[in-house]
Amino acid sequence: MPVTDITHDLETLTLTITAHFTAPVERIWQVYADPRQLEKVWGTPEYPATVVDHSLTPGGRVTYFMTGPEGDRFYGYWNVLDVDAPHSFTYEDGFAHEDFSPHTELPVSRCVSTFTPQGGGTRAVYVTSYTNREGLQTVLDMGVEEGSRSAIDQIDALVL
Repeated sequence: MPVTDITHDLETLTLTITAHFTAPVERIWQVYADPRQLEKVWGTPEYPATVVDHSLTPGGRVTYFMTGPEGDRFYGYWNVLDVDAPHSFTYEDGFAHEDFSPHTELPVSRCVSTFTPQGGGTRAVYVTSYTNREGLQTVLDMGVEEGSRSAIDQIDALVL
């Protein structure tokens, strides 16, 4: 399993996930740069993602929804802030309504995804920051740790 560590810190308001992939950095980057590949790993197997809009460029936007086992949909978006292909990208990640307008009652986070070569493969570090303890606690209560592990662990099968 690629995910080697997940930690959350209620003092610094962060969730950090570390993973190791056997594929090189450039191949891992393609998972995020290609919307059809991204949708294979963004959601969990039980809640697969459909990427609607995808612009992984500074100022770009990615919109998506996840479909649950009963057909229910959960919408989200990224506002892309910075991109250093193939090494990192930074974005705001938020919950959305069906029209992809922000769901302001749920937290917005700032996410930094970093990919570095390690041992012929890639070390990925995903750091998600929240503006307050309640926001972090909300996503923890929603199962973000388990869901993230399940989603990220799908990447190895895709890149082989």
